[in-house]
Amino acid sequence: MSAHRPRSEDFGAQLSFDRGTPGRRAVDVPSWDGEQTPLPDAHLLRDEVRLPELSQGGLVRYYTALSARNYGIDSGTYPLGSCTMKYNPKVDDLVASLPGFATAHPQSPPEEAQGTLRTLLELRRGLAEITGLPHVSLAPAAGAHGELAGVLMITRALEDRGELETRRRILVPDSAHGTNPATAAMAGFTVTQIPTGPDGSLDRATIERELDETVAAMMVTVPNTLGLWENGIEEVADLIHEAGAYLYGDGANLNAIMGRVRYGDLGFDVVHLNLHKSFSTPHGGGGPGAGPVCCSEELAPYLPTPVLEEDEDGLVRLVAPERSIGRLQQFHGNVGVLIRAYAYMRALGLEGLRAVSGQAVLNANYLRVLMHGHYDLPYDRPVLHEVVFSGTRQRREHGVRTYDIAKRLIDHGFHPPTVYFPLIVEEALMIEPTETEPPEAIEALAEAMIAIAGESAEDPDTLHGAPWTAPLGRLDEATAARRPVLRWQPDEDAG
Repeated sequence: MSAHRPRSEDFGAQLSFDRGTPGRRAVDVPSWDGEQTPLPDAHLLRDEVRLPELSQGGLVRYYTALSARNYGIDSGTYPLGSCTMKYNPKVDDLVASLPGFATAHPQSPPEEAQGTLRTLLELRRGLAEITGLPHVSLAPAAGAHGELAGVLMITRALEDRGELETRRRILVPDSAHGTNPATAAMAGFTVTQIPTGPDGSLDRATIERELDETVAAMMVTVPNTLGLWENGIEEVADLIHEAGAYLYGDGANLNAIMGRVRYGDLGFDVVHLNLHKSFSTPHGGGGPGAGPVCCSEELAPYLPTPVLEEDEDGLVRLVAPERSIGRLQQFHGNVGVLIRAYAYMRALGLEGLRAVSGQAVLNANYLRVLMHGHYDLPYDRPVLHEVVFSGTRQRREHGVRTYDIAKRLIDHGFHPPTVYFPLIVEEALMIEPTETEPPEAIEALAEAMIAIAGESAEDPDTLHGAPWTAPLGRLDEATAARRPVLRWQPDEDAG
């Protein structure tokens, strides 16, 4: 085995509890002269758990050390496929933090919140123009939330048509995001899987065979999760509509076609967008997000409440559509995320948004060409926003799995890409450089991946033990998921 730098100190052994010393204080709190509040009953108190006691300097150094061990988009290239982890302009954060937006109370009368409401109205109009679908609700909190809204809208429309009892199936591609079949099932539908054809697009023959009066809708991601354009999507839309069903669009990959292709023009009836991905909000770790849902005239009465409308007197109000599926969360959606998206849209304009999608496609194809031949490429054709390689050659010839490749990439200074998704690609390596990475970053990532391909043949044990330079090595993920340690416990052997 080749030489490696030793692993850093096991940071898990030096939590704030372990670093604390009785009597140290970060802040000197004045004595309380008021009436004492009695403590809870003794049986509710846990003597074994104490707050750590650190000096202010020690506390600052502790959290600074933690932040230095975290990897984010501001640290370097973050090539997670499907997740679109890109750099977000800091000016958008600044706009969202302006007091007029950040301190606005969600229960303010409309007359006192016109600045925020009109900004959101303009965002709604912009999203309608970008998607080619004229009606928009900004209420959903994330992409999966928007999916649920769209499927519930279809459910309500079928109910009004008197066809809900008959149409109980939703067609979902085998390459779809996992939220698609989960959403359909949550809404009470049976999921029918549509296979991917040899070219990476939907198998048309299966669609034609499955379409009948029992189908409520089909959910399609465009571009799809293989990073490919869905060939013949307009003809598929015609087939869906001829069968009396609706076409739902997963708009998670809008950044590949933004300003160039509109979902409404392709024949989609309803689509959700991930504003925190395609537009501008730093995300990861579960949020925050925003998943507006955009739809045709036919489905507009069913949009989730509230939606923004402008009165004849020019006052912007939040209203409930006539046959709304109802409220999805408290108040008006994640307004901070929506404001960031608006700032991003206004700063770029239409030509800027076209440049974003063009750069996303250029970067993904540049990476595809640089890495071509070093890893298997199951669908070897030009891609859009991301490219899906396969580590089957490395596994078959050298016993190195995609998981090993991803872990080794950490030693080369990069965050690993998405692995083992889409499920239809064996040993999948799903890489999205995004539109914000410069050429030299893409070249460096490709060089690292090519070097790892060489290591897999020359020194597979290096990959089996990676990462070698991270503060922690490989974790027992199965045990962590099944028997997690959720709180600190005192070391009985200490002292």
